[in-house]
Amino acid sequence: QVHLVESGGGSVQAGGSLTISCVASGDVTTNYCMGWFRQAPGLEREGVAAIVRDDYIIYADSVKGRFTNSRDNAKNTLYLEMNSLKPEDTGMYYCAADRRGFCRARVMGAVSDMEYWGEGTLVTISS
Repeated sequence: QVHLVESGGGSVQAGGSLTISCVASGDVTTNYCMGWFRQAPGLEREGVAAIVRDDYIIYADSVKGRFTNSRDNAKNTLYLEMNSLKPEDTGMYYCAADRRGFCRARVMGAVSDMEYWGEGTLVTISS
């Protein structure tokens, strides 16, 4: 069992920066696919970024060059550094974990198929 807790959400003006975190506990290893998802009001949940170990990191096109996904293995913590934020980045951000492989498909595919989910942290970007 894996338990995920996100934190760091808040309200920021457009153009600003914010870093959110996800602490993982339980039976989780660096081989897990760790993904970030977001869901804006009235829209479907979408994959934002994912990381496996430290050498496989992917991003949605909408955040490439602005967001950085990283992890501190000693702290079992995943980070999403978000820069040049836009109002359309507003939403509930979720951390998720999965051990079954096919990370890109699970995070960026049409169905957000991950084994474990956090409760989310709210990010609001004002114009």
